[in-house]
Amino acid sequence: MTDLHSDEFVLTVLRDPLTLTVRVSGELDYDTSDDLLRAVVEHLTEPCGFRDVRLDFRDLGYIDSTGLSALLMIHRRTSAAGVLLHLDHRPDFLERMLTMTNVLDHLTAPGHREEAAEAAAQDDDATGAGVP
Repeated sequence: MTDLHSDEFVLTVLRDPLTLTVRVSGELDYDTSDDLLRAVVEHLTEPCGFRDVRLDFRDLGYIDSTGLSALLMIHRRTSAAGVLLHLDHRPDFLERMLTMTNVLDHLTAPGHREEAAEAAAQDDDATGAGVP
């Protein structure tokens, strides 16, 4: 008998001064979604200087609606913290789920940093600031 994939859920957390990366392996579902949410939120509530949170799904085997809900909650937390969320190495089944539920653009849209920079640039243009 051959095991086609491992169902074991594993989170690997990597930190550098500006980026938190969480590698998700196995099944992201009702039984494991809270673990992912907790791992990200714990790191965001610590004093940190993160600019980006990267969720790496290269070893994701499965995701259900509870996993999707966890991604939406993580997005809410990262947005509130002014941190950009990235969904890296999305397998086809995750891409389909995000597209079918119409949340792909919501989860992967540019974050508050770009919006703030854009708004500041528009204000400068409107007031003539920065113009010689």
